[in-house]
Amino acid sequence: MNVPDALLRTLGSTGGDAAALDMLVAGQRRRRRLTLRALLDAVAEAPPSVLPPAAAARVLADWRLLAAAERADPAAARRVVDYPLTGAWAERALRALTRPEPPAVAEAGPGAGSGSAAGTGPAPAVALAHLGALAAAAAALAGLRFTADVATRNGELVLPTLGSCAAGDGDAAVRVTGEGSRLWLHVPPAGRSGGDACAGHDAPHPGRAAAAAGRVEVRRGPDGVWRSAAAAWRPIRALWSPAGRPVLVDDTDPYRDEEDGPNPYGMSASGLLDPDRYARWRTAWQDARPWLRLGGAGRVLEADVLLDCLVPLAGSPTARSSATRSDAFGAVLSSVPRSGLELAGTIVHELQHTKLLALTELTVLHTAGDEPRYWAPWRSDPRPFDGLFQGAYAHLALADFHQRVALSGAPPAVRDAAWADHCRCRQQVEAALPQLLGSSRLTPQGRTLVTAMAAHHARLKDHAPPDGHLARATSYVETARVMWRRQAS
Repeated sequence: MNVPDALLRTLGSTGGDAAALDMLVAGQRRRRRLTLRALLDAVAEAPPSVLPPAAAARVLADWRLLAAAERADPAAARRVVDYPLTGAWAERALRALTRPEPPAVAEAGPGAGSGSAAGTGPAPAVALAHLGALAAAAAALAGLRFTADVATRNGELVLPTLGSCAAGDGDAAVRVTGEGSRLWLHVPPAGRSGGDACAGHDAPHPGRAAAAAGRVEVRRGPDGVWRSAAAAWRPIRALWSPAGRPVLVDDTDPYRDEEDGPNPYGMSASGLLDPDRYARWRTAWQDARPWLRLGGAGRVLEADVLLDCLVPLAGSPTARSSATRSDAFGAVLSSVPRSGLELAGTIVHELQHTKLLALTELTVLHTAGDEPRYWAPWRSDPRPFDGLFQGAYAHLALADFHQRVALSGAPPAVRDAAWADHCRCRQQVEAALPQLLGSSRLTPQGRTLVTAMAAHHARLKDHAPPDGHLARATSYVETARVMWRRQAS
């Protein structure tokens, strides 16, 4: 795709006006539909040794229900089809059928990295069984009258974007019937199984409610939340913005984790959030909005347009980590935020990865290979060129964000900490930019983007930090450079 230079320069300054963001979103929606089309074609072409005929027939039945939901209410179907973790499922299911390499993952946030787990992934029938849950969720949102048998994983029935229900046996299927704004989940008694199509590879969620048995009724409320009197049902919780767009806090979707387990850097999705941890998320979200506004109108717009769900990460209460996945556009993975300012910084950081990953789907920015040989001042390990590019882009946005906080009317201690963060990020980007600008592997589009990054970095120097901050940040980066050279020699 020929991305206009004006949009590349806007994105290069880490900004994102409506035109640029709409272009990225449209590109990702096209990618999602192409992936689903490729998945359906792969199902049709799969030999019985890979996908038994009964499993293939189940996929086609689920697909027909999803198509019926789209005909009845396109917006409802899009809510499920375009959900970030639907993308993670679709690409994983396609790999399960065709066995290509795992997907790339963007640079992780402060305190941790991110990557793809090794392994061949789930069996095709297991992965494809999740289509039934997606179709049932879309049909419910569209208000259809329908009946579907939905697979569970380790006793958990998950209806993406709606909620989950503890359902007893790990390999049981649950019959879901819907009509209008009501659902009935027909949970089989313990010991009965709906087949082995969904024999799980996910660990059970700790702290879930006791398993249901019999019929569980779930109703959609005026606010769009699906609730039940049954303790086994847990509606997915949402954080709301003034624009009225919900951002889901997803602690149940079976595809919120990397492949079959924790990634090489140890980050993994949490189990069900207890009320205290969810309250911390809600408070941080409410407190983050003013900080995002302080970061500029573009930061608020990015969050409103790009962010669809937050995936809580497991870890200690003091851990600070975040990540973005290339196969889950619109999702940000994060440890429980300790403050609104911290969450705002995480959103700014990770949405830059989201933007750059989406841009690379539209145009080629460089032709460098994936050999990890570049020094990134924010990492101790060598990075591939794309990882250096990603990290420099995200840290440039952080330098901008922290400078705006430092120049605000925030309390003195907050401003002082923001100056320190700004100077560190600014000096890290200054050390990384020559590697990008001097590369012969940049395409014309990539050079336009990097040149805009360098210009924005230069503009950040218009505001001098208080004495000492820049010297300390420079010393920090130079110490990292010395350690890198010793390690490389």
